Amino acid sequence: MGSRFLPGRATVVMVIVGLLVVSLLIPAAMVGAQGTPTAEEMPTGGTPDAGTPTATTAPEAVDLDVLFIGAHPDDEAFALSAYGQWNEDAGLQVGVITITRGEGGGNAVGTEEGPALGLLREGEERRAVGLAGIAHVYNLDKVDFYYNLSSPLTEEIWGEEETLEKVVRVVRATRPDVITTMDPSPNTHGHHQLAARLAIEAFAAAADPSVFPDQIGQEGYQPWRVKRIFIDGADVDGPSGPVCASTFVPAEPTDVVYGVWEGRESPRHDGRTWAAIARDAQREYASQGWAGFPDVLTAPTQLSCVYFTLVDSRVPFTLGNTGPTAMLEGALEPGPGGLPLGTEFYLTTDGFDFTPGQVITVTAHARAADGEELADAAVALSLPDGWSAEGDGVLGAPGPEGEATATFAVSVPPDAAVNSRSRMVGTLTAGGAQGTTDEVVRVVPAVRGMIEPLPQVTQFREWAAEHGVLQLDALIEPRLSLATGETREVRVDLVNNGSEPQSGSVDLTLPAGFSADAASQPFDGLAPGAAESVTFQVTNTDTSLPTANEGGDYPVTVTTSVEGGAIGTERGVLNLVPTTTVPQADTAPTVDGTEAAGEYAGETLDLSRLWEGDDPESPADASGAAKIVWSGDDLYLLVTVTDDTLGTVLPANDAKRHWRTDSVEITIDPRGDSQHTATTFKVGVFPTTAETGEPAAYRDADAQQGDVGDTAPGFEVASAVSDPYAGYTLEVRIPLASLPAAIDPARMTVNVFIYDSDTQDKTGQTRLGWSTFNGVQADPNRWGRALMEDYTPPADRPTEPGEPVLPLTPTRSVESPQSILQSAMDGVPLAGGRAAPADSITIASDPTVTADGVSVDLQAASAGTAHVFVWDGTQLVSEQTVEMTAGQTQTVVLAPDGTGTGVMVPSESGSLLVSFETADGGTASLAVPITG
Repeated sequence: MGSRFLPGRATVVMVIVGLLVVSLLIPAAMVGAQGTPTAEEMPTGGTPDAGTPTATTAPEAVDLDVLFIGAHPDDEAFALSAYGQWNEDAGLQVGVITITRGEGGGNAVGTEEGPALGLLREGEERRAVGLAGIAHVYNLDKVDFYYNLSSPLTEEIWGEEETLEKVVRVVRATRPDVITTMDPSPNTHGHHQLAARLAIEAFAAAADPSVFPDQIGQEGYQPWRVKRIFIDGADVDGPSGPVCASTFVPAEPTDVVYGVWEGRESPRHDGRTWAAIARDAQREYASQGWAGFPDVLTAPTQLSCVYFTLVDSRVPFTLGNTGPTAMLEGALEPGPGGLPLGTEFYLTTDGFDFTPGQVITVTAHARAADGEELADAAVALSLPDGWSAEGDGVLGAPGPEGEATATFAVSVPPDAAVNSRSRMVGTLTAGGAQGTTDEVVRVVPAVRGMIEPLPQVTQFREWAAEHGVLQLDALIEPRLSLATGETREVRVDLVNNGSEPQSGSVDLTLPAGFSADAASQPFDGLAPGAAESVTFQVTNTDTSLPTANEGGDYPVTVTTSVEGGAIGTERGVLNLVPTTTVPQADTAPTVDGTEAAGEYAGETLDLSRLWEGDDPESPADASGAAKIVWSGDDLYLLVTVTDDTLGTVLPANDAKRHWRTDSVEITIDPRGDSQHTATTFKVGVFPTTAETGEPAAYRDADAQQGDVGDTAPGFEVASAVSDPYAGYTLEVRIPLASLPAAIDPARMTVNVFIYDSDTQDKTGQTRLGWSTFNGVQADPNRWGRALMEDYTPPADRPTEPGEPVLPLTPTRSVESPQSILQSAMDGVPLAGGRAAPADSITIASDPTVTADGVSVDLQAASAGTAHVFVWDGTQLVSEQTVEMTAGQTQTVVLAPDGTGTGVMVPSESGSLLVSFETADGGTASLAVPITG
């Protein structure tokens, strides 16, 4: 557990995202999913008359044990074996917050996109998690706008504070003791990053009555103190088999990591292993191409663990506990020391980084469980060799209403090793019982020098410092890109962590094939707590070195020395990316899918480098090359792909989401400095379509998504598909005016990718390209350099990208029968929003089946919009939206609308569902059987 020094909260900017009401068509496979309750299973919201249920209120909401917080349906998929074991073995109730419904993802099962795809994916998720005994899924109605690597972009689109408010409301409503979440660092999808950061923020915010006080003062919730929070995943090395939970080695020794073995057998599932059950669950995410996942291995020794890394804990726990529920100790299972379950005990410090000889203020916090008192409570610290502490550790008799604290002054020895983490262990004794906790700090040199971070890394570090989780900085390795043969500035950032001014020097050690303008740079009089930087000009001198993921990661060592002899070292990485010169064509190429003599001068780009997926068996299986020229104000590319099997040929109206089948993606960052793809141009090109065999192109995950005819006027594409099939050639013309800004001829970056599919199920297996790293399609920092020889952009073309045009239409919970059933069952308002008053909408008469359909009387106590659905137990039969005024009673007749069987529902399985939106944004959910 890292240092938690109780920082303040930041002010954030909210972005209002428009919502679009959409019609709802749900196939039979989506509703009635395992994990989704039927109307007959619904409580009546606390009203005595089951025939007229009203909206439930906060105090009646479900009480969960564990809550996973993720960004998309399927984010929880690879930990379901652990959640299922906890549910089966201990009866624990697990819930899931899914911030979006994944409407920006692909679709391997149909042509639904946008909100319709979101509803489909919600159904997949509910069926999948149902196999692990999870019946509570909370969608927050934020938009899934596309795969990216930028938390700042995600914050801008979702609205960080508004989304945090929703997360905190669900936490306060459901009162989980343990939260699990995703990786918050800039190593992964920007949506995953922000989901994890919101979870970590909510751990503190939900307990603080001053955060979102209206939830407490007006909505009826109470502050809630989650006991422990974990990241789903860990950097560990260890064997498979039942020993995986006890013999793994964390990459960072001070991390507290738990493993839950997937090989345990489930009585509930006929003795199958939880690995196999989890694989069945993963196959439910069919729209994402997961239906074809292979069976898991059967030998117990081949099955591994699901790992979780502790972020923070308010309760005592036993270091080294490796049981299947060890990570729940102190929160949901009592520890071995006899302290009552619910006892809080944790340590905080006044920082995370400390220098040798410095004194750390360590505070022990203790709070008794409800109905308990900790008699004669005291804390003792166990410290690394050479460390010392002053303080008596006396806590007195803490009760459940307020915590007691004891403070220690811990001295770091002057000879402590720097660039290392050290663990302090606290032991609480009270009335003959005891429990332990830990706190980790980092010993750093007096002056620490680190390679400049990318902007999103800077933002992450600031966030981690603000929220007291700087230990998560270990998830990031500083890295910068350098193009072959290029010289770039490398900045080394310095900070004085000590208490005296410091002078010294910074040395930069580079691998063979690189040089710097100086071996060392001095600094002088750096004040305590101050920061400054020195710079080096670094050149790639050996242009034959491997680039990209073929060996293009080159280590750099920063050595910082201060007067008096103290030295600190830090490592970083230079990503060497390829460079090409784009020549001007003598005459503009004819876009016809073939290469005429003299059309494409210059270098041939190798596109056969694997960056994700299956390694091709041979060049004939999947390989390719590209050529690029420019003429006038256009860029021309000729891409030749060798391929042995043609994947799914899509109809022209579904020629989108190119990664599902054989295609080529072309990416351009005109200025060469984009930090995410919302300021770039990206186009997916399909060699053929179903109706005519003509190629198609679609911009995706860039500054303006959509058909190129609308988003890039003047774009041309032609293809030649071999017969018999052995591959294809694509030729495109890209008007440079369609890029989000004018090209910087010396800085532009490009990439070309081949997506290879050998199946007919709309799934790709292999991804190749020119400048290749995992996740590179979303990372302009690691695209290759393309020097535009002799090109000058028009003088009136803007040099800064404008505002991106993003898909901002989320799926709405008020239009999801599954979510309405969920809310009616467990009392948590739709989308994590505010609950409407309990009497805002009522069903004033039993729904009845008439010759015209299902008839029901609705009564509104306030103005709003009612969304009314008839469900026959397997699919949606009818739906209607009704505007209502305060005090109005309205008869609603729902006739079959063609989406169901064409007949009204039988009384034994029919359900009437109602969601209601009040004028001020509150919601209510009702569910009642149709009795005849």
